Amino acid sequence: MSEKKKAKKSGRIAVPFLVTIFVGLIIIGGFALWLWNYLDYGKEKKPPVPTARNTYTATKEDNHTVLFILNEPDKDCSSTFVLMRSLPMKKKMLFIGIPTNTISVIDGEQQSLSGSYERGDAPAAVAFVQEALGVSIDRYMKFDSDSFKKLCDIFGGVTYPVDVDIAGIRKGQAQQLNSVQIENFITYPLFKDGESERAFIAASVISSMINQTDGERIADSFDRNFDIIINMTTSDITSVDKKNRGPAIKDMFRYGSSLSIAMLMDGTISEKDFIPSSSFIENLPDQYFEDQ
Repeated sequence: MSEKKKAKKSGRIAVPFLVTIFVGLIIIGGFALWLWNYLDYGKEKKPPVPTARNTYTATKEDNHTVLFILNEPDKDCSSTFVLMRSLPMKKKMLFIGIPTNTISVIDGEQQSLSGSYERGDAPAAVAFVQEALGVSIDRYMKFDSDSFKKLCDIFGGVTYPVDVDIAGIRKGQAQQLNSVQIENFITYPLFKDGESERAFIAASVISSMINQTDGERIADSFDRNFDIIINMTTSDITSVDKKNRGPAIKDMFRYGSSLSIAMLMDGTISEKDFIPSSSFIENLPDQYFEDQ
């Protein structure tokens, strides 16, 4: 075969071969590109859409006032009264210990907190405090020994300095107090300044316990613990209150810090009675109860 014929034949073979390779490259390249896109290679990664936080925006409507009563007839002291003012919108709580021997002129008569409570139980104590301090109280909650210790256990106790001689508690230093020790401390009957000091100690211990607790844990377990405590106490707080106030309270504990303060109730000790200061009463609504 001549060289010219050989070249012609080689050319006929080469052209289909090159076409086949070219087509194959297109097919393979197209498949590779599809696979690349399918697996998200080469795409600019976009940040995931953030999950909306389930938060509650508190308003002044969520503010509330509760009178706490610790009733332990087996103790040597009288009942313990602590007024709580809760301001979820500001993420603040105020606790005021009210001496059991507080007296006030109500409806032209001198009355006492202890006497009102003995005659008409918790509702009468609420009525006395409202009249004596000039504030509105939304609800009350009366604890016995078991329910109070359960509440302390829920919050996890408190670290607090103790300056009186109580069995089972070291005097003169800040220490971790469990629920039994807290109960014995705030029901101690021999404070130097009597019931006014004991009332302030009760408010201060509760306030400190709230500030020292894990707010996130309290918020997460609020519904369960509410049901436990409400079934152990005597109270006019209802499941409707839980539904209405619960979201704001949980938000306050979850996102607040150093929530609580305790206030010493200013007044005069006259023999066995405690007479609240008129300036304390006049200034209290302006400072903490502006929406009442």
